[in-house]
Amino acid sequence: MSAAQARAVRALAEPLVADLDCDLEDVVVRQAGKRRLVRVVVDHDGGLPLDLVAELSRAISRALDEHDPFGDAPYVLEVSSPGVDRPLQLPRHWRRAIGRLVEARLADGSVVLGRVTAADAQSATLETDDGPVPVALADVARAMVQVEFTRVEEAELADAEAEPAAVEPDDEGEVQA
Repeated sequence: MSAAQARAVRALAEPLVADLDCDLEDVVVRQAGKRRLVRVVVDHDGGLPLDLVAELSRAISRALDEHDPFGDAPYVLEVSSPGVDRPLQLPRHWRRAIGRLVEARLADGSVVLGRVTAADAQSATLETDDGPVPVALADVARAMVQVEFTRVEEAELADAEAEPAAVEPDDEGEVQA
């Protein structure tokens, strides 16, 4: 039954998501105790700001309440963006990953690890330690964005290397900001 409900939620959510210039990535409906958990995964160029998540959540909730795909059963709606563990499967996923470190496993068994510098409907370019590597999206078996906890932009690095200003305590031994 939840597959049919997921299709019903998708049909309701898709135009609302598109109206806000977003892409509907997934809809999952599953039982969670006496309630249904309705997870709607949405993506947007440049990320999904919280204000947009709130707007989507209100619009989808209104549509669900109006069309009642769950009958009398209560539900919990969760609107979120795809996590970093989402595989890059569509050209728009690659486009949104520009600037990110990606590991691409190709159909021939080889692996390319590099930063996405360009992407279109057929291919992506990954900047590797050996230079740019063009990758045909049709040749990709699986690709994932790699989590980078310590990536530091050049400007941040320059600021960190600058000498900190000397701070002297006043007559009572307190430091004034």
